[in-house]
Amino acid sequence: MSLNYDVIIAGCGAAGLYAAINLPSDAKILMVCKKELSLCNSTLAQGGIAGVYNSPKDNIQYHQNDTLIAGGFKNNVDAVHTLVSEAAQDIEHIIDLGVEFNKNPDGTYHRTLEGGHSHHRIFHHADATGKEIATKLLAKVQTLENVDIMENTLMCAVKQTSTGYSAFLRKPDGTYETVNSRFMILATGGIGRVYQFTTNSAIATGDGITFAYEMGAKIKNLSYVQFHPTAFNNRATRECFLISEAVRGEGAYLLNCHKERFMQNYDERLELAPRDVVSHAIILESRKQNSEDFYLDISYKDSEFLKNRFPMIYKNLLEQGYDLTKEPIPIFPCQHYLMGGIDVDGNSETTLKNLFACGECSHTGVHGGNRLASNSLLEALVFSRHAANCIASRLADAPKELEEAQFDARIGSGSIPKGIRTETRKILQQSHFVIPDKQKAAEGYKRVGEILDDLRKGSYEVDPDYVLAKSIVTCAYIILGEVMQ
Repeated sequence: MSLNYDVIIAGCGAAGLYAAINLPSDAKILMVCKKELSLCNSTLAQGGIAGVYNSPKDNIQYHQNDTLIAGGFKNNVDAVHTLVSEAAQDIEHIIDLGVEFNKNPDGTYHRTLEGGHSHHRIFHHADATGKEIATKLLAKVQTLENVDIMENTLMCAVKQTSTGYSAFLRKPDGTYETVNSRFMILATGGIGRVYQFTTNSAIATGDGITFAYEMGAKIKNLSYVQFHPTAFNNRATRECFLISEAVRGEGAYLLNCHKERFMQNYDERLELAPRDVVSHAIILESRKQNSEDFYLDISYKDSEFLKNRFPMIYKNLLEQGYDLTKEPIPIFPCQHYLMGGIDVDGNSETTLKNLFACGECSHTGVHGGNRLASNSLLEALVFSRHAANCIASRLADAPKELEEAQFDARIGSGSIPKGIRTETRKILQQSHFVIPDKQKAAEGYKRVGEILDDLRKGSYEVDPDYVLAKSIVTCAYIILGEVMQ
């Protein structure tokens, strides 16, 4: 007999966890985590969480203006206003849940500056803010008796039913199980693994976006991909270590292959220009110098200050053979964040009834064409709370009996062709990296379409390789299709 829930939450990052915390205590909730509970993009967020909270020199209008400017005024203004005006209540809530932010000697919260921000409004826990928030949220969720957590469980497919949604799960022992719910929240994170080089964790394969797309939900602006300008330049691995925005906020210089500053040739804000501007500048400078050798240098600052301000970055760089207190660090732009995704309204509801999406997989419209630094964790909190509140208002009228959709894990016995994920990643890297190449995008779109058609029609077993490949290829197909428009 299958399991029935009020709400199924796909994903255990900040958005999914905060949704669970804000849902009613009498709602029966299932959280599905693809890998270990600690493995999510939220834990990788270094810089902090932006927000106006007990800030005498700052206000929400400043924060709103900065967000709109960074987004190229392609933002949903109403969503931006919601984000900045409700920041204080969610920052206060997570502090009450035990989240610790750095403080000044006088006991006030230390707030740092990052690119694109007009004021110091970034609350942070050293340089591991995302990990601190996700850890404390998880600790709270694990105390909730109404929440079941399935760890190392892959969601293979989702279908809409007359009473809600059914999810097809592959459990750690390799067996399959169908679970049903009245409501579903997709909080599956970004699409980093669609690219060759990304700051995202291995779980960021676009699964939730693919599920929503296959069910007919609207996907919007998936080609709005943010490339972080300062990832540690190590092409030996697909997962690139991020050098936080906050390092430039504390005064780091960008240097070209000649160890010369160059941002003055591209933007008057220099190193503190928004991420898309800095990434574009690096690519243009790279073409000008015919070199991909770029550096981030903050070695002129006090070494003890740097070690205390950026302990994780300092440690990780030392392991790579670099000391940021003594020398410039090699960097280059890298896929970092998705501004588009599953289109949602102000309640985080998709175009399908009772299907919600929160966090990076969703498109709230707050980021426009480029996300302002440290707005991502804030978005995850604010809009997952909206989803929880909306679901809470409908629970009493939800169906008592649940329909169960049918799934088949054995549609075929074959394994997917080798190399299709690698091929797809190369296509995206070449055609839609920082400055898109429409000609290569057109060629890539045709090829990715062929791969996707084969995955849909081929006789393949629905195993992890198949599920992840289909997600990666589907997202690439949507991105390139948008580029072609």
